[in-house]
Amino acid sequence: MTGAMTDPSTGSGAGEEGVADAEPPVAEPEPSVAEPEPPVAEPVEAFPPTLREVMLRPRWIGMLLLCLVVAGVFAWLGQWQLGRAVQINPVPPGATEEVQPLADVALPGEYLPEPLVGQRVQTRGVWVPGDFIVVQSRYNDGAPGFWVTGQLRIDPDVSATVGPTSVAVAIGWAATENDARAAIEKLDAEASAGETVEVTGRLISDEGPVLPPRGEDPQTLTRMSPAALLGQWHDVDALFVYRPYVASVDASAGLDAISSPAPIEGSGINWLNIFYAVEWAVFAGFAFYLWYRLAKDAWEKEVEDFEDEALQP
Repeated sequence: MTGAMTDPSTGSGAGEEGVADAEPPVAEPEPSVAEPEPPVAEPVEAFPPTLREVMLRPRWIGMLLLCLVVAGVFAWLGQWQLGRAVQINPVPPGATEEVQPLADVALPGEYLPEPLVGQRVQTRGVWVPGDFIVVQSRYNDGAPGFWVTGQLRIDPDVSATVGPTSVAVAIGWAATENDARAAIEKLDAEASAGETVEVTGRLISDEGPVLPPRGEDPQTLTRMSPAALLGQWHDVDALFVYRPYVASVDASAGLDAISSPAPIEGSGINWLNIFYAVEWAVFAGFAFYLWYRLAKDAWEKEVEDFEDEALQP
């Protein structure tokens, strides 16, 4: 009976010791909440540039401004040609038949204006011996033949310059070259006397020099060109020369008079200048087309490069 009793000083008995040795309860972990995954970005579909986008780039805007400047210059040239196409003060009808002093119509070294081509002029001077030259392929009322030309040294009293001045004169027409050579001998004999002569004729523009036919003498002339005649004249140092020539109305030394009818009166409009004006307008339009074509070529190349990259794996 005494062994079964509990000692009050030691506290509880064996049953209580088992309770003291028991482990404390473990807290259950709270359930974890899964973090949301970041959204996957969908690939952005790429597109090639448009023609408008390419044209609005600074490079092509600058090219457009340059084309505007070029087109403006072309437009100004076209307007200038139009201004020259219409004669403000046309020559009155029949004015070319009034004989005028050569110095009042043209000056040495200057081109003859279109309204004055065929103007009847008058001057005086002396023939230069040895400068009578034959020009081939000249027609007189449809008949082929030759012209005899000479250098007329203009009298200082009627000259428009302060130095020696000459004008080429077509003196007359011959049917054969032998007749032309015979006339030259007579003219040289008369010119040696140094007598002053008066010449009246039509003032005509230079026909321009050309090469002689193959196999002919290099000095052969087939065009009435004072520039070509000057190369065969004598005593030409410091000489003033008229660009146009005079077709004499009176022949001498047995030559026939040169047929030179009055020029046909025009309408006062120079169609060649109008053609040039239209040509400048076309050039101005082409400047813009060139800009458009270059920009489009650059755009097409970018599109091709984009398509090639898209096809690569």
